[in-house]
Amino acid sequence: MARVLLLLPTETYRAKDFLDAARRLDVDVVVGSPRRQAMAGAMGDRAVVVPLENVVAAVQVIAALHDRLALDAVLAVDDQGLVVAAAAAARLGFAHNPVDAVAATRDKAALRARLAAGAVAQPAYRVVPPSESVAAAAAQIGYPCVVKPVSRSGSQGVIRADDEVEAEAAAERARAIVGPVEPLLVEAFVPGTEVAVEALLVGGALQVLAVFDKPDPLDGPFFEETIYVTPSRQSGPVQASIAGTVAAAVAALGLREGPVHAELRVGRDGRPVVIEVAARSIGGLCARALRFGAGVSLEEVIVRHAVGAGLDGLRREAQASGVMMLPIRAGGVLERVSGQAEALAVDGVVGLEISIARGRAVVPLPEGDRYLGFVFARGATPADVELALRRAEAALDVVVRPGA
Repeated sequence: MARVLLLLPTETYRAKDFLDAARRLDVDVVVGSPRRQAMAGAMGDRAVVVPLENVVAAVQVIAALHDRLALDAVLAVDDQGLVVAAAAAARLGFAHNPVDAVAATRDKAALRARLAAGAVAQPAYRVVPPSESVAAAAAQIGYPCVVKPVSRSGSQGVIRADDEVEAEAAAERARAIVGPVEPLLVEAFVPGTEVAVEALLVGGALQVLAVFDKPDPLDGPFFEETIYVTPSRQSGPVQASIAGTVAAAVAALGLREGPVHAELRVGRDGRPVVIEVAARSIGGLCARALRFGAGVSLEEVIVRHAVGAGLDGLRREAQASGVMMLPIRAGGVLERVSGQAEALAVDGVVGLEISIARGRAVVPLPEGDRYLGFVFARGATPADVELALRRAEAALDVVVRPGA
């Protein structure tokens, strides 16, 4: 039986889906997380504390575990464990991404520099140290522009600015999120539509698994994502250009193995430019929108690849599918979400999960880093799926009371 160490950060949506995938594949799982699990005493070596914030110490823990209980793969579920997983896989001789390539995906300034060196299409940008003016960099780029921290994901701290006053306000707000010493990135705003690409690298070869459209405009001032629908309604030539651009991006970064999630803008001229590349799969619970072959989940695809089980030509199901990340309209404390039965009764809706518990704080972007929940739909066409998701959201009544 193959055995995988699954690195789970303390805050993750995805533990259950990966554990279920491993169980379906009859793969033994060891859970590694920064804190001791509640059932760790009973689990023995099936649960281990891995200090994800300290790569050297984490690799030592994983190597010692491998000596006691032979592993076949180390797999990070979310961003926090990616560098540790790459470094541990390198130490143990598993197929892996180069550590520096993974680290570059976790630092937007390094990402931009590598893409620029590889002549990959991306927005014009400037990296702004804390001692320099964001407005001065924005004046060089031109307005509108986008200000963002170099270390965050999920649109946290990402703010559009249309003039000098807004640029300085955006910088102040972003620095309030990440602290005063982190550089900020200023990028040209690219008008157009946005798409997401889910892919898998096998020995450096990119296999595109799905292209998602994002039908809601993402024009700012903040960039909260809502609906993802696949298959894409972009033309065949544009989709081919999207795939080629992602392949060029991962090559420029030096990535070679495992899942890839990329975000691109398709300009009005049909030319895609890279916004983000991550050495992981799609975040949150969005992977539930994807099925391959006879109901195989994205997590199963990733685990199969990690343990060298092969993919057997799996392709995404023919049916259109999608997910809505329920937006947080106002901050405060979640009092209730009613109308869930009505949302689930919408034709085409196949799932709904509220991911913030009642009584917990809800924080909108740009400060927030969690979604209220997820709605899933399937249908004959992407348009059918999009309509089902919008009807489901309209059926929900979200009550947030002021306070924290």
